[in-house]
Amino acid sequence: MLSAQKIREKLNSGKPSIGTWMQLVSPDAAEILAECGYDWVAIDMEHGGFSRLNLADLFRALELRGAAPFVRVAENSMINIRSALDAGARGIILPMIESATQLEDALKHIYYPLREGGETPRRGARGVGFCRANSFGRQFGEYLECTSRETMVVAQIEHICAVGALNEILEVPGLDAIMVGPYDLSASMGIPGDFKNPEFEKVMAEITKTAGKYNIPMGAHVVEPDPVQLKARIDQGYLFLAYGIDTVFLQRMAALPSLS
Repeated sequence: MLSAQKIREKLNSGKPSIGTWMQLVSPDAAEILAECGYDWVAIDMEHGGFSRLNLADLFRALELRGAAPFVRVAENSMINIRSALDAGARGIILPMIESATQLEDALKHIYYPLREGGETPRRGARGVGFCRANSFGRQFGEYLECTSRETMVVAQIEHICAVGALNEILEVPGLDAIMVGPYDLSASMGIPGDFKNPEFEKVMAEITKTAGKYNIPMGAHVVEPDPVQLKARIDQGYLFLAYGIDTVFLQRMAALPSLS
């Protein structure tokens, strides 16, 4: 399994990190996806049917087959973020980040209120306790020491308001990548799903340019599992890529072919 730090190093060296997305509450599906060679698999707690009770079994299945467990939290609240991290998430994807203040508030729930190496200031306010992530206390000290470098943080840019505040968002320390949510972003512009609209293309170019200025890797979700589209996104400079969704993989492959 690639560690969060290894994925971060991969992105920072200009190499793409490709994962996939899960909506079905199935450890078996998680194990199958992890065996397919993805760096990470994101559990979608915003739109999937997951609860905190499901996470440990899903994470075990992913880790068993070599994929890092990520979570897209339902909302950027203390309990949602802490529950995912305590269960062992190696990456947190934050939906609907629209301002630097929102991102700073979310980061407080990711980081412990500890000094790293005694040299950096307190970074967060995450509650400290025994949990699966620290082997229920057996690796308590080690986990406290390494959790910040072993946790990826990805902010989703999904609203036109976020584009106006993007410089301030990208200046917040602790952000590893951004991921554009094209459907929500286009909807917030009054053109839902119209990705070829010149206004949408202009906004995407602005996001890409600003992310490049701050050296923050760009992310995208290639919802339809199309290798040509995946390659096109990589050629466009996208590095943090989600490829497909378990539900979409199932629909596409399970569709009854025409026999006539």
